[in-house]
Amino acid sequence: MKTINIAILTALTMTAGLPVLSQDYSKSIFEGNADVGTCNIPGNLTFNGNKQEYVISGSGENIWSGTDQFHYAWKKIEGDFILRANIAFIGEGSHLHRKIGWMVRESLQTNSPHVSGTVHGDGLTSLQFRKKPDGETEERKTTTIAPDVIQLERRGNRFIFSFAHAGEPFDTMTVSDFLAAREVFAGIFMCSHNNKVLEQARFFNVRVIRPAKDDFVPYRDYIGSNLEVMDIETGLRKVVWQSPRSIQAPNWTPDGNYLIYNSEGLLYKFDLRTGQPEKINSGFAVNNNNDHVLSFDGRMLGISHHVAEEENRSIIFTMPAEGGTPKRITKEGPSYLHGWSPDGRYLIYTAERNGNYDIYKISVKKKKEIRLTEAPGLDDGSEYSPDGRYIYFNSVRTGTMQIWRMKPDGSDQEQLTFDGYNNWFPHISPDGRQIVFLSFMNDVRADDHPFYKHVYIRVMPADGGTPVIKAYVYGGQGSINVPSWSPDSKKIAFVSNSDLETK
Repeated sequence: MKTINIAILTALTMTAGLPVLSQDYSKSIFEGNADVGTCNIPGNLTFNGNKQEYVISGSGENIWSGTDQFHYAWKKIEGDFILRANIAFIGEGSHLHRKIGWMVRESLQTNSPHVSGTVHGDGLTSLQFRKKPDGETEERKTTTIAPDVIQLERRGNRFIFSFAHAGEPFDTMTVSDFLAAREVFAGIFMCSHNNKVLEQARFFNVRVIRPAKDDFVPYRDYIGSNLEVMDIETGLRKVVWQSPRSIQAPNWTPDGNYLIYNSEGLLYKFDLRTGQPEKINSGFAVNNNNDHVLSFDGRMLGISHHVAEEENRSIIFTMPAEGGTPKRITKEGPSYLHGWSPDGRYLIYTAERNGNYDIYKISVKKKKEIRLTEAPGLDDGSEYSPDGRYIYFNSVRTGTMQIWRMKPDGSDQEQLTFDGYNNWFPHISPDGRQIVFLSFMNDVRADDHPFYKHVYIRVMPADGGTPVIKAYVYGGQGSINVPSWSPDSKKIAFVSNSDLETK
C-alpha cells in the first residue's frame, strides 16, 4: 500500500516507522488558540469536521500601534509556507474596522513583530506589519474591497499577500526583510475593534501548504498530496485522503462510489464511503503514469504504462476496471491516453510521431491509429463530450496553451479560450453543460505543465464563454489530468500538494 490512512497514522508510525503528517484536515490543523493581549470578552475557535471549516470569535480593541488585542488560532511552522482560505464575517458587526485574516508572528506577546493579510468589516483590505517589538504598525492598502479569498505566503525573506473575490484572479502585494525567525506562529485571527463586543467570522477551504523546495528535481523529487472533492456550486472543498507521497489524477467512477488514482506507478481505488484505498491489480503494468481513463460505462480502464523493454516509452493498454491483465492497444510510443469514445469503440490520446505531438484516435478492436490534428506544436488533453459530438483538447498553436474542440473526425477545429493563462486538460461534465480545466500562470512555459505551482481550476460553459475560477490550488501536474466529474455533475475531484511530513 502506497498511501497512509490518516485515521490510523499514529499507530502505523509507532509500528512501522512511517512519517507523521504535518496537518490532518479531518480535525483542526491549528495547535492552539488564545486571546493575545487584554481582551474583555474571551474568544474561541470551533471546528466543523464535516465541512472542514472554522468559526473564530474574538473581541479586542485593535491590532495597531505597539500592542495588539485579538483572538488567534495558530500553528508553529518553519521555512517557506502558503496560508490560504475563503473568509466571511458573520453578522453585521458593531464596528467598521473589525478585522480578520491570516497572521504570522514571532511570538504570542502583545507587542510581537507580525505580518497580517487583513480584511476589515467595511471592506478595507491591507497588508499590516510590525517590524520590531513595540514598534508602530505599518499598513499598505489595496484597491480591492472585501475580498473573500486570501492568501499569505512566506518565500525566503518576503511575505506575499494575495486576495480576490471568489471566481476572480488573485492580486498581490509584498513586504520584505523582517520576521527572520526560523520558526514562527502562523494562523487566523479575529479582532472586533470593540473590546466590549464579541465578533465572529467563518474560514473555510483552509490550507496550510509547505511548498516544494527550490532545488527539487521534477519527476525525481516529490512532496505529499491531498485528494480533494469540491462542490462546484458552493466552492466548498473537502480533503478526503492524504499521503506524504505523490498521488495523481483521480477518476470518478460512474456509480459515484470511488475515485481511481495513481501513485508510484500503481493504480488505486479509493472508497468514498469508507475512506479507504485499495490497490488495483494491473498485472505486469506497474509503471503507469497519470493518463488513466475509465470508459463511459465504467467497465474498462485505459492506462498508459511505460514499457521498460521499449526505452521506457508510454504505451496504451486496456484492462477491466476491477483489475486484470492489460491488453496492448497502441503499437508505437510514446502514446499518452486521455479519453474513450462514449460507445467504447475508440481511444483518443496524444502521441509523438515524427517529431511532433498530435492527437490520435484508435479503434480498440482493429488498433488502427488515425491522426486528428496536424498543427505545429503540442496538442494534448483530448476528451470526448458525453454525447460524442465533440472532442475537446488543449493546443499551443496560437502561442499560449488554450482550450479547443473539434468534430470526432478532426474537422471544424475551433478555439474556446482566449486569455493569458496556459489552459490544460478540459473535462466535460456528464450532463454536457460545463468544462472544468487547469490554468497555469504565464510564468510557466506554454507547452509545459509542471508540478508544484500556483494554479487555478476554472469552469466555463461547454460551448465557450467567460471562465470562472472555482479553486485556488497549489498543484499542477497530476492535479486534474483525467476526467474527474462526479456522475451527477455536481462535484469534481482533484489533487493539491504540500510537504505533509513533519519538520
